[in-house]
Amino acid sequence: MPHITTSQGVWDLHRYPFRENDPLRAWDAADEYLLNEVATLTPKIETPRLVILNDSFAALSCCLHCFRPTMISDSFISRQALKQNLGGNQLPTDSVDFVDTLNYPEGIYNIVLIKIPKSLALLEDQLLRLRPHLTSDSTVLAAAMAKHLPSTAVALFEKIIGPTTASLMRKKARLLISSYDAGLETAQPEPACLNLDEFALKLVQYAGVFSMNKLDQGSRFFLEHRQKLPPAATIIDLGCGNGILGLVVAGMFPDAHLTFVDESYRAVASAKLNFETAYPGRDADFTVTDCLNGFKNDSADLIINNPPFHQQQTIGDHIAWQMFRQSRKVLSSGGQLWVVGNRHLGYHTKLKRLFGNCELVAGNSKFVVLRATKH
Repeated sequence: MPHITTSQGVWDLHRYPFRENDPLRAWDAADEYLLNEVATLTPKIETPRLVILNDSFAALSCCLHCFRPTMISDSFISRQALKQNLGGNQLPTDSVDFVDTLNYPEGIYNIVLIKIPKSLALLEDQLLRLRPHLTSDSTVLAAAMAKHLPSTAVALFEKIIGPTTASLMRKKARLLISSYDAGLETAQPEPACLNLDEFALKLVQYAGVFSMNKLDQGSRFFLEHRQKLPPAATIIDLGCGNGILGLVVAGMFPDAHLTFVDESYRAVASAKLNFETAYPGRDADFTVTDCLNGFKNDSADLIINNPPFHQQQTIGDHIAWQMFRQSRKVLSSGGQLWVVGNRHLGYHTKLKRLFGNCELVAGNSKFVVLRATKH
């Protein structure tokens, strides 16, 4: 059983979505390092106000639920993991408050726990948003597996928060301890800008959204072949990121209704900003969810998709599989799923198994654009 034993108790924790006999745990040694450190801190603080950032599968939040922490995350999947693991341990559903990373709650935090994210730009944004909620009495603890800890992380904490020290390594995890320096001057973060003159678009996106400073090669390859797309009245940009695919396709089909979907709150917020700028007054839907959960069957004519092949630091194809399976249900009869992906991922095999057909629209040495039709 996937039990974690900590100073706070013994907990049964799972990754989300739940999979039988999942070989991967919902926590790592960096989580354990933070929990051990919190156990030494909390007895010294009369009324701890605890906030937790980037708690991928809510391991920290569930283990520390007795402090009624606030969990700040950009991930809808992390939010679902929180619900799953609170329920699985018979813990009150309101014992942890969830907010996304664009909406920090008011007030001062005296204990901050951070799982250092993969994106340094996201970490910088989070620290800048965090700083106004700190005082000299605040303790900031951050952790990561040593192999995933950016070499510039300490300097970033010192620039935005204050003096920072790195611990010795424990079970291949490392802890950063940062103290608030009231004398530092910082500014609040702004979305990044990206000019795409070839598509007559100026995009903005929040830090941490995929392909922040340039158009990724997969999306560019897809868009090079966009004229082959069929006319459609209802279109879903699944895993939309900053919305680039849906934005360009929306210009091709001015009467179509677009829905932008991602599990990242920041991605959907970026797509919304970009669509409203490119097409003022035009209606569209913007949905934060896990793949296509909650969408009606037979409700879309066209789904366009650049699927991720990693979840946090873990590489795999289970997210793509889920996207493809749900797309088949959500597409109407005759509807098409268009997918761009790395050639070596073998998506054509999966799509042919699910749809009974899969056509190669275009390919080069690295990418393929595939089309599957629901019959």
